[in-house]
Amino acid sequence: MEAQRQDKLYMQRCIDLAKKAEGNTYPNPMVGSVIVHNGKIIGEGYHRKAGEPHAEVNAINAVKDESLLREATLYVNLEPCAHYGKTPPCSLLIRQKKIPRVVVGCTDTFSKVAGRGIEMLRSAGVDVTVDVLEAESRELNRRFFTFHEQKRPYILLKWAQTRDGYLDIDRTVLDEARPTWITDDWARRMVHKWRRTEPSILVGTVTALKDNPSLTVRDWSGPNPLRLVLDRFGKLPHTLTLFNGKTPTLVFSEEGTPVSENVETVYLTDTENPLLAVLEELYRRGIQSVMVEGGGILLNAFTDAGLWDEARVFIGEKWFVSGVEAPKIRQKPEAWEKFGNSRLFIYRNKSLY
Repeated sequence: MEAQRQDKLYMQRCIDLAKKAEGNTYPNPMVGSVIVHNGKIIGEGYHRKAGEPHAEVNAINAVKDESLLREATLYVNLEPCAHYGKTPPCSLLIRQKKIPRVVVGCTDTFSKVAGRGIEMLRSAGVDVTVDVLEAESRELNRRFFTFHEQKRPYILLKWAQTRDGYLDIDRTVLDEARPTWITDDWARRMVHKWRRTEPSILVGTVTALKDNPSLTVRDWSGPNPLRLVLDRFGKLPHTLTLFNGKTPTLVFSEEGTPVSENVETVYLTDTENPLLAVLEELYRRGIQSVMVEGGGILLNAFTDAGLWDEARVFIGEKWFVSGVEAPKIRQKPEAWEKFGNSRLFIYRNKSLY
């Protein structure tokens, strides 16, 4: 029991290290590694950026006395790779360093790994323990696993609603072409931080018209997500910020759409499901997650279809009395916290798992 407790303790350290690179490793998963000798950590590291050395390499390089590796245990939250990519296989390096024991958080289901790393280690006589804090390890890289296992991007819904359950007041484009704010600056900064870690962001026609959003990272540092807009019937004018060409943008439409630098049209047929068409195109492009910031029509389309993985819902202090009703999720939140003048609720779509 004490050995299991220690394994979990060091695996949690791997997960904590991996989180330091959130938003920097894409499309690679977040991975941390710890090397322990006689109950003492002698080396640790994490995958800092896509294309750079993996976590196991950084942990091994951090060990000052390499001779201790032959009596040490290496912990890593994701199965060591067994293929040549931008870097050599980590499983081969572990074998070469003659590390006798490896503890793995979860198996890597990516087709180029999928158990091969563990098999490579065991064939060399390495004692491999698998699935220590498996749920936590998979949670860390849930976008990566969803993409490779379900052949679609991870779907994150986000919206803000009033205390009486409305997304927006009743308004027309002529009345007001800007957002109706429900939360404060703290919530907006958090949303921009989320945008930094999601590779794409989606809105529908009505939101694009009413709010004229930028869908960029302005109140945080980091890259902008790929902007996506579902405009089935080509209603959006050329003057919208989405079409300014400053950030790559995909327009999903059955009709012609504005053509400018960095703006690309993905043509839909009148018979295909537009939501599935968006997800299929994102999968084809290797995009592992999408944050849906649309209005009521688009959000309800996803929730009604049960086609979502996670929802982040801000509830502000305002009351609208009437207006655009917010989507309703028929389950309890997984977690919540006070956030500025509002509360943030996190939901997971348990029916998908």
